[in-house]
Amino acid sequence: MPDQIISQEGYDKLKKELDERLGVKRLEIAGRIETAKELGDLSENAEYAEAKDEQAFNDGRIGELTALLKNVTVVQSNGDKHKIGMGSKVTAAAEGKTKEFTIVSFNEANPAEGMISNESPLGVAFIGKKKGEKITVNTPRGSIVYEILDVK
Repeated sequence: MPDQIISQEGYDKLKKELDERLGVKRLEIAGRIETAKELGDLSENAEYAEAKDEQAFNDGRIGELTALLKNVTVVQSNGDKHKIGMGSKVTAAAEGKTKEFTIVSFNEANPAEGMISNESPLGVAFIGKKKGEKITVNTPRGSIVYEILDVK
């Protein structure tokens, strides 16, 4: 699996989740399992079954996070404020509408808030471009031309 690039903030967010799942969450689930065991017959114990399911999910997520953190490359925010890169805030116009985007790593993306992944079609098209340039992005609705109005 090739390395994915990620911002320091994105890396810190994943690391924090991993640490919480390894420490707090595991202990919490273990406590719930012990309490449920004290209730008696495990074959008909919904609390026990639910806690075991949550334990399996938590352990699976720990595995995902561990593998992910081993296969990412942390990059610093773009130092060139004229060229779009990780962390850039971009104001662009398309189809008569002006929108603001922030280029972030895959785990920080939230398109509804204008946080687009550097790996998304729009993010890939923006990377390396400058104010005043036009880009064409292929979408399910067809090609859309964006004009870059500002880069911060």
